[in-house]
Amino acid sequence: MQQPSLFPAKPQGMTLSQFNARIEDQLNGVNSLQNQWVIAEASDLRLNRSGHCYTELIEKDDKGVTVAKIGAAIWAGTYRQLYHKFLQSTGQVLATGMKVLVNVTASFHRLYGIKVVINDIDPSYTMGDMERQRQEIINRLTAEGIIDLNKQQPWPNMPPQRIAIVSAAGAAGYGDFMNQLQGNPYGLQFYTCLFQAVMQGAQTVPTVKAALDRINRHIDKFDCVVIIRGGGATSELNSFDNYDLASYVANFPIPVIVGIGHERDVTVLDYVAAIRVKTPTAAAEWLIQSGANALAHLDELQEKVASAVRDTVADAREHLAYYTSLIPAVARGIIDTNRVRLDNHARNIPVAASNLIANQRTHLERVVERMGSAVAQAMQRELQRLQALDDKAALLSPAGTLRRGYALVRVGDHCVTASSQLHPGDHIIVQFAEGTSTATVD
Repeated sequence: MQQPSLFPAKPQGMTLSQFNARIEDQLNGVNSLQNQWVIAEASDLRLNRSGHCYTELIEKDDKGVTVAKIGAAIWAGTYRQLYHKFLQSTGQVLATGMKVLVNVTASFHRLYGIKVVINDIDPSYTMGDMERQRQEIINRLTAEGIIDLNKQQPWPNMPPQRIAIVSAAGAAGYGDFMNQLQGNPYGLQFYTCLFQAVMQGAQTVPTVKAALDRINRHIDKFDCVVIIRGGGATSELNSFDNYDLASYVANFPIPVIVGIGHERDVTVLDYVAAIRVKTPTAAAEWLIQSGANALAHLDELQEKVASAVRDTVADAREHLAYYTSLIPAVARGIIDTNRVRLDNHARNIPVAASNLIANQRTHLERVVERMGSAVAQAMQRELQRLQALDDKAALLSPAGTLRRGYALVRVGDHCVTASSQLHPGDHIIVQFAEGTSTATVD
């Protein structure tokens, strides 16, 4: 009897290539995995030297998290056809980050593993997705009430002549703009200042915003901002379909003019800018036309003023001629009127003089009467005053004093007024009102 082995029998295995061959047999050629239209986002798209294009097709959820991915390839011959088809329809080349609708076939290679081969692409889906993203930004700006803010900014000067430019220094669009502006046929002077920025790629949004920040620090020195970029692939303009940049432009405190790309190109900035033109050259033409309109308006005002002056002078001359023709007749009328008035006054002079003389004679007679009465009254008053003075003088005279009982003492010819004037033995004469008497001083 055979003894059992202490070790179990080893399983019979297959090689990896045999296993991959089974997968290849099961996967390749399955109808449900061939020529299927798939919606995905192209990631890490690259070309090799053979002309083959490799990428990853990925799917993201609403939060931006990748939920599925698979490697994909577009063989060189197919890629050349799809490149021209996509470019002609969308105006841009297939690039990383684009949403695409592609026709794929699953393929498994025992050495390279599983991938999908892209057979075809629907450009209209990508265009629709780009337009959808752009419309979402526009709708957000509209809902926030800021999409028309920059259009409502007042122009510091009209026409604008102090221009802040956001562009790349060596860009053809910037050169076209400056050549057009400086070579304008009206001889208009514009004062420009370039604020450099990267105008395509990942650095577009931060550098354009930084340029606008620098302008904002010197905002009183500018009438407007011009953001310009020349033509190119439409994919190079994707950076201008950005909410943050569009919001910044919408809220900028002076008007912004946008001239980006070709005539067919439209970005979100075109919706928020105060003025949207097709190209950098068109931006310069708009500024020049604003100045030309101002000059035309000045010419119109000048002509209106000149016409008004001519009309005023003509009217004044007509009035002057009319009044000049009236002067002789008016003068004769004035002279005749005054002659009549003078004649009337002359006829009235004798009567007026007689009346005046009569009035003055009556007045004089009344004055004379009043003077006689006044003189008589004055004489009566003076006579009464003189009589009173005479009575007073009589009362105060020496004779009057003697009659009142007083006596007058004399020594010789001198009157004695004090006893000290007398000496014993002096002979005195005492005069009374009636008679005199002599005495000797004891």
